[in-house]
Amino acid sequence: MAVKPLLFIALLACSLPAYGARNLEIFFVDVEGGQATLLVTPAGESLLFDTGWPDADNRDANRIAAAAAKAGVKQIDYLIITHFHTDHAGGIEQLAAKMPIRHVVDHGSSVETGRSAETLYKSYEDVAAKSKRITVKPGDKLPLKGLQVEILTAHGAVTTRPGKPNPLCAGVSRKAEDKSENARSVGTLVTYGKFRFLDMGDLTWNKELELVCPENRIGKVDVYLTTHHGLDASGPAALVHAIAPRVAIMNNGEKKGGTPPAWKVVKSSPGLLDLWQVHYSAAGGSDANTDDKMIANPKGEDPGNYIEIQAQSNGKFTVTNSRNGFSKSY
Repeated sequence: MAVKPLLFIALLACSLPAYGARNLEIFFVDVEGGQATLLVTPAGESLLFDTGWPDADNRDANRIAAAAAKAGVKQIDYLIITHFHTDHAGGIEQLAAKMPIRHVVDHGSSVETGRSAETLYKSYEDVAAKSKRITVKPGDKLPLKGLQVEILTAHGAVTTRPGKPNPLCAGVSRKAEDKSENARSVGTLVTYGKFRFLDMGDLTWNKELELVCPENRIGKVDVYLTTHHGLDASGPAALVHAIAPRVAIMNNGEKKGGTPPAWKVVKSSPGLLDLWQVHYSAAGGSDANTDDKMIANPKGEDPGNYIEIQAQSNGKFTVTNSRNGFSKSY
């Protein structure tokens, strides 16, 4: 008996996966203590935070391109350069030579001077001139389908979004004023349904406190990329414990970041289920490194392993270590 057209269409619709069932993919690419974090949306759009270091063999650009290929994307739709330091923006020209970059996002001109700072900024401008440049301020949102990508900090300014009083601010100390690019970092909150991911580049201590004291303007998050590679110039408990991440990812190198004071603040955060690391931390030694199966690149090794997250709109997500295939769902 022939199937009626309307019935056939209904049956076909039931057999296809729903749009909302697709995952948000996040790749924490190993760029040896810099940053390159690639997000691929359920709609297939790509958002990259930073480009890692420049390298004679295109190491970081190759690793980013490999993650993009694994996710099935051939271009970077939005590239956020959190700030103009070599470990975050140095690889931009090498990456642009490998794949198209449609939009570049920044906080405005670099505040640093000197030959190396000016050379780095010019390389950024050369790429930006061939893309669409977007200079953001707190409160701005990037138009990615299915995601809310909200800018919380940029060029030293902090969002004024309302928050709740933060009791962790009582008695918290401040550090000396940071006049570098770090304090100008673009900080971003990404929301996919009930899933929330926070990336603040290398934002430093005092600016982080402005985000959460006296009110926590971020709220709680599911995944927190540790600020500034796990250096204790950033990451006050008043922020880390207030956002109460379920999972933290530390994008440290073996000899950069992952300092014991910062590591312990993250590890002791209320509600934290696990801390994953892109690298073993030499500074952390036996007391301040996470379980080996959650470290992408062990002591003395540099094969460029990455950490991957598959997040669902209902707030559930899975973290996988590419080195050993170990996965854990939350």
